[in-house]
Amino acid sequence: MKYLIVGLGNIGSEYDGTRHNIGFRVLDALAKASNTAFEDRRYGFVAHMRVKNAELVLLKPSTYMNLSGNAVRYWLLQEKIPVENMLVVVDDLSLPVGAIRIRKGGSDGGHNGLKHIAQMLGGQGYNRLRFGIGNDFPRGAQVDFVLSRFCAEDEQTVNEKALVACDAIKAFALSGIQFAMCNYNNK
Repeated sequence: MKYLIVGLGNIGSEYDGTRHNIGFRVLDALAKASNTAFEDRRYGFVAHMRVKNAELVLLKPSTYMNLSGNAVRYWLLQEKIPVENMLVVVDDLSLPVGAIRIRKGGSDGGHNGLKHIAQMLGGQGYNRLRFGIGNDFPRGAQVDFVLSRFCAEDEQTVNEKALVACDAIKAFALSGIQFAMCNYNNK
């Protein structure tokens, strides 16, 4: 079986390490642990890896967050992967730093990357792994917060939980969304 694992983020050194780029960070950790590298391809950076009998296509869109759906649609078609075999890793303001929530479908929660993916795919019925980035910001400062970097204490939590997210991705590919939800939500 083949799976598309999408990590959302923004390209460019000014976004490296920001809260909004947690999807890129999780995929980087997954690729590093598997000794695979990303290649600059159409609409994104792509890496291929195997987990037992599952082939994972890792995608970090180069379209910027708000146009992520273009890359997702292209790579689903290019690799002939059904939507139910896709998992999108995304930052989530409503979760504490490092919390993981895996869901089948759901709303975009105001996240522009998820919103564009839904527009391009014609619906919200795709799997997602939401990674908590916290929400400790004053009213009106959401944009600055998501584009900021983690403090040292949170950085350690994020590094540890990124590895848990990598395990959750593997579980999704090997055992399905229900198994991943039951075993990795609230971890």
